Amino acid sequence: MVSGSGGRGCVSFRREAFVPKGGPDGGDGGKGGDVIVRADPSVHTLLDCQYRQLYRAQRGAHGMGKDKHGRNGEEMVIRVPVGTLVIDAETGELIADLNRSNADVVVAQGGRGGRGNARFVTSTNRAPRRYEDGEPGRERTLLLELKLIADVGLVGMPNAGKSTLISKVSKARPKIADYPFTTREPALGVVRMSGGFDFVMADIPGLIEDASKGAGLGLQFLRHVERTRVLVHLIDPSPYLTPSPEERFSIIMRELDSHAGDLLHKPMIAVITKMDLPENKEPAAHLRKSLEAEGFRVHAISAVTGKGVNRLLTDVARTLRGVRRPDEP
Repeated sequence: MVSGSGGRGCVSFRREAFVPKGGPDGGDGGKGGDVIVRADPSVHTLLDCQYRQLYRAQRGAHGMGKDKHGRNGEEMVIRVPVGTLVIDAETGELIADLNRSNADVVVAQGGRGGRGNARFVTSTNRAPRRYEDGEPGRERTLLLELKLIADVGLVGMPNAGKSTLISKVSKARPKIADYPFTTREPALGVVRMSGGFDFVMADIPGLIEDASKGAGLGLQFLRHVERTRVLVHLIDPSPYLTPSPEERFSIIMRELDSHAGDLLHKPMIAVITKMDLPENKEPAAHLRKSLEAEGFRVHAISAVTGKGVNRLLTDVARTLRGVRRPDEP
């Protein structure tokens, strides 16, 4: 991205009929436009930045005679989702964490406009022919990284039922199918509870073993989990899947720990899904007993029929109230 260069100052002298002593009247050049990165709540992905590699702000206009200053260049605003990290690609320095709506940062300041000759008049130099060129714009390469901000994150193996659940409890409409990795990007949905208590839920795409090392879609989406306050871990108890439900639960826990150990300190609720299938009842009972023995709160639900979903949401809301700061909505 490149900020705008400043406009050049002007050398001009006032020449008008019946004005015997016209002096210097060269105006200043305008300031170049800044490049600004702004968090926009209406933007949800960084795809626009992926397809457009160069952002250039407008340069300042040159000064003119009759003390006319050049117009300042228009700033270039790059709109990104809330939760975007702005990083200097050359040094790796974190420039800003845009974790609030409409938060912004100037990443490249526009060049200062040059002064015209009217600025250089002195008692001994009444007709200066001196002027200044505008400062050049600043060129900078940035890395934008998105970490979604959500109250609740849904984690689990592929096809655990995360997309189905979020589509039932919110207006989010992620792709749902009976094959792995149908969700290619996190989906956000607002869950509205009675009493005016709302929270944002994020469907984190399916994780697999070695996701923390980049397997599957792992590293691309594990970072989003860092911003959540409560984790809801979904497990499919189907006896036909391998490894066992207990081992699939352990795999996800290991990947969360490998990515960032403090993730395991977040409040977590275990959810056994797909309870509308008769063959899942017996393995679900064993899984529930195992998880409760480890100290987890466990819910058994069917997102398709709605069984147990309201009870789960009530528990999630209660947990979230306990971790939200008093000054937060």
